[in-house]
Amino acid sequence: MTHESNTMCMNNIQDLNIEIEVLPLFDYSLNTFTKSKILEILQNPLVSTDEIRTRHKILKGFTANHKILKDYSYTSLYLNEVHRFLVDSTFADFSEKKIEFIFFISKKEKAHYVGALNQLILFFSRLEEYYFSRLDLEVFPDVFTQTLNRIVDFLSSFNLNNYANLISEGGLKNSHIFEISHTIMILRKGNEISNFWDDFFLFESYLSINLGLIKNEFAFPVFTNTGIKLKQLFHPLVDNVVKNDFKTSSNVIVLNGPNMSGKSTFLRAVGLCMYFGHLGLGIPASSGAIPFCTSFSIKINRRDDLHNGYSHFMTEINGLKDVVKQATEGNSCFAVFDELFSGTNGEDALEICRTTINGLSKFDNSYFFISTHIQELHDVSNQLVSTYYLDCELLNGNPNFTFGLKKGWSEIRVGRVLFEKEGLNKLLD
Repeated sequence: MTHESNTMCMNNIQDLNIEIEVLPLFDYSLNTFTKSKILEILQNPLVSTDEIRTRHKILKGFTANHKILKDYSYTSLYLNEVHRFLVDSTFADFSEKKIEFIFFISKKEKAHYVGALNQLILFFSRLEEYYFSRLDLEVFPDVFTQTLNRIVDFLSSFNLNNYANLISEGGLKNSHIFEISHTIMILRKGNEISNFWDDFFLFESYLSINLGLIKNEFAFPVFTNTGIKLKQLFHPLVDNVVKNDFKTSSNVIVLNGPNMSGKSTFLRAVGLCMYFGHLGLGIPASSGAIPFCTSFSIKINRRDDLHNGYSHFMTEINGLKDVVKQATEGNSCFAVFDELFSGTNGEDALEICRTTINGLSKFDNSYFFISTHIQELHDVSNQLVSTYYLDCELLNGNPNFTFGLKKGWSEIRVGRVLFEKEGLNKLLD
């Protein structure tokens, strides 16, 4: 099954807090270049299941090479110095005569230049000897094998083993310096230095992301057109998290339950599963089958848009309108609305929530998760709309939140219980 997206959709994913909360799950980078590349990957969902499956294979290739790469390391200062030398150094375009002239008039410049070449040779030699020459390339898909081969070819162009031995045995002679400089000049003219760094930081990004997948025990999902099925779903940032199984063939899911029962956490976990799945990453679940979507809108941290002068309610209205427009245009949407229309009065909220739930159910190629406190919506469930709640028990008059997901509707009134327990009924009588 292959899905293609013909429309570039604007995704509303600010509430996933990609840079603050998601990036640290995958950031084992050794430099700022790789960290920026990881963030770029996390901000851009893939546009087809073919691309997603290819990324799965790439990451699984890193798992297969984990024994070689588990101790991958170097001093970031060395990387920065080599990068700066190759990218910024004006020496790299100098001819042999110009270099000889500079060496003649300035011993300090010569020492600096030779030191930079030594650093380059030793740094690249370590990368080649301990990592890239040992990789099993056959476990990667062809498109990424080409990337790795470009890296290997670039490193090989420096004759690293020979020059590294010369450095350890007494240092580079002028003839060696000219040879290396000539190699750099040729590589730069062919734009191969810039291409190398792109390939290298992409390699490191996948390596870092794969470490995150392993450490967090994320699993690769499969894609299906028969609903959503998540086994042992969890939120990766919650300590002592309760894992839940979730399965639905409905395209509108209404989540209810009292405050503090875990509705927002559950919505975040589902949102991360769907979003990570479309990044081609593993998901926070032991297994998952999810639909392919082309548009994401995840609204959990509700806030007023003061910059544009909208109230909280109008922000909700406009967010819903954007999603409906996307769905009307034929896009497969995944949207989360946390406590929808809680910014208006109860009567209005009930009426327009009913209209919203019934209206969204007609978009059968999209999935909508809506949490609510409106008890009067308990009868909305039908073959296109499912209701779930996060369980809460009353033990000796105290709410006990189990955070377990159950199908149906919660009848627990925690607010009323706590109001009575604090004696407010008597005080206000």
